[in-house]
Amino acid sequence: MHPAADRIRNVALVGHRGAGKTSLHEALLFEAGVTSRLGSVTDGTTVSDSDADEQARQMSISATLNSFEWQERKINLLDTPGEPSFVADALGALRVCESAVFVVNAVMGVEVSTSRLWARAAELDIARMLFVNMLDRERADFFRTLEQLKKAFGSHVVATEIPIGAEHEIEGVIDLVDMKAFHQDSADRKGFAEMPIPEAQADLAQEYREKLMDEVCEVSDALMERYLEGEEISHEEVVGALKEGTNHGEIFPVVCGVATSNLGTSRLLDAIVEDLPSPVKHGALKVGELELQAAEDRELFAFVFKTRADQFAGRINLLRVYQGALRADSQVLNTRAHAKERIGQLITFAGKETPHVQEFGPGDIGAVAKLKETRAGDWLAARDEPIEMPRLKLPAPVMAFAVEPKSRGDEDKVFASLRRLQEEDPTIDLHRDQQTGEQIVAGLSQVHVEVIVDRLRERFGVEVTLKPPRVPYQETIRRSATAHGRHKKQSGGRGQFGDCHIEIEPLTTGEGFEFVDKIKGGVIPSSFIPAVEKGVREAMDSGVLAGYPVKDVRVRLFDGSHHSVDSSEIAFKMAGIQAMKQALEQADPVLLEPIMLVTLSVPEEFVGDVIGDLNSRRGRPQGMEPVGAMTEIKAEVPMAEMLTYAPDLRSITGGQGDYTLEFLRYEEVPGHLSQKVVEQASDERAAAHA
Repeated sequence: MHPAADRIRNVALVGHRGAGKTSLHEALLFEAGVTSRLGSVTDGTTVSDSDADEQARQMSISATLNSFEWQERKINLLDTPGEPSFVADALGALRVCESAVFVVNAVMGVEVSTSRLWARAAELDIARMLFVNMLDRERADFFRTLEQLKKAFGSHVVATEIPIGAEHEIEGVIDLVDMKAFHQDSADRKGFAEMPIPEAQADLAQEYREKLMDEVCEVSDALMERYLEGEEISHEEVVGALKEGTNHGEIFPVVCGVATSNLGTSRLLDAIVEDLPSPVKHGALKVGELELQAAEDRELFAFVFKTRADQFAGRINLLRVYQGALRADSQVLNTRAHAKERIGQLITFAGKETPHVQEFGPGDIGAVAKLKETRAGDWLAARDEPIEMPRLKLPAPVMAFAVEPKSRGDEDKVFASLRRLQEEDPTIDLHRDQQTGEQIVAGLSQVHVEVIVDRLRERFGVEVTLKPPRVPYQETIRRSATAHGRHKKQSGGRGQFGDCHIEIEPLTTGEGFEFVDKIKGGVIPSSFIPAVEKGVREAMDSGVLAGYPVKDVRVRLFDGSHHSVDSSEIAFKMAGIQAMKQALEQADPVLLEPIMLVTLSVPEEFVGDVIGDLNSRRGRPQGMEPVGAMTEIKAEVPMAEMLTYAPDLRSITGGQGDYTLEFLRYEEVPGHLSQKVVEQASDERAAAHA
């Protein structure tokens, strides 16, 4: 039997990289009896960072699911990566949970990813609780962090617990709902024992209890009235109002502890059960015209939020059942592919174990293996209903590399493997550059692309090398010119003869190419005119300056001659190529480069440094405005100056800056730089022919 929907809690652990989400996840699994020992990130022994690259980098790269029971409730816990390069997984997890626990480092306080994810959680309208972690570290301060949280996220952030002791002397917590103190009881670091509230902290506890009651009573007018008149409010009423307020963001409870020594985690599990909403409590999900309710007697709708490609197990899809029940050995419909899928085994995750279950009921989260068509973003349903989850706003990939297989003949394998990784991570961009012919892979950062390369090697056995992609320069002309092309061959048998006169002139930027037939009196028969145009276009594929494509030119064919026997299409095409090359050389050819619009988000204190750096990259700032705790800067910068920008911005802003790039237009390259590009192109051609 599956758990009833009102006994399920779906919780995502989110926050900035290094706040201790994975350690907390590990402690919660240990506390709940899923694992028999407390794994450690530094030793590489945690349940959720099971991939070799996660252990090597000591950070989470993928979201992982674990399910367990606590106080007769089923908790589905998703540990998400905090590194911004893997934000797609964090956002995917937030979308399918009713609640998020934001893990905050008590030394660092609110960091940039915390704020960004908070804004996303607000858009998705999910319940949020905060866990202030690492209270045993030097310079850790719960009360300073609490003030920071209030400043960042508003006055509804309120402590439901405060710590006893500080830094390495932390020994327990005071629960402000029950007004009871707890200390860690045993050497095995499990569970909490009740103790009297230490006298030294009695006043502090009373002060924070009152702040909590002010917030809780605001949820209900009736409670507020009784509270102001000094009436006693029962424990059940406080818990009820706290849950009510937390459900849709009227209260954000703050709890605390130390994940690595399992301090405060049993209290957090209690708080998840008591304060965070079930799928039923949280309410129906509206998708287009449909309203999906966590009810068993309605038809099935389940959303696939994550795909994991595995060369042995094939594809594993993580999904959330929104309505109805998903049963093993049943048939369902994939609404995107309009195809039937046979559901074989249903899998849950509990530490290193992956028990099979017979069904997932409404509100539950689990996994299914070996579906043929299904991948992240798809719906599985009882009928073919056109249904689409609103698209997640994902950051644009800006760190691009050209990928080449180390072994010749591996091109197809590389591409197929990259495609499978892209199913898993929609922030990977994969395309072939039409102009340079290179296979381009782009990610959100250097780390992101390195991880992609590691995974190609480890999972698919493919080795690749990365090179910065080439800038897709173009060429154009600045003035008109005329030229004459003549192709003549006579060597026994039928000869070849083609002869044409053309005039070329610049078009305004973006108009491309125009071919005008001005031939009079049939000096070139009309059947050969397309051949001249073909030759002209071929000559424009590689310009006379540096071999880049030529754009924005009008070509007039105005004269020529032909031979009744020896003229042919190929002869006129050759004449067209000759004439065009000659005309381009005389028409003041220039090199054009792509200009990008860069949108940056950086902390205010780095704005001056960032703009100074953009100026040194020939950037033109277009303005800035404050957005939340960050400043948004827009600038126009040549693409050539941005190929290795990501690591530079990281070092200027201490890892807190972010940016996106989009193409704007082509502009002429300044003379001295143009010369460099031309020289480089001729060196490359010489090397290729050597």
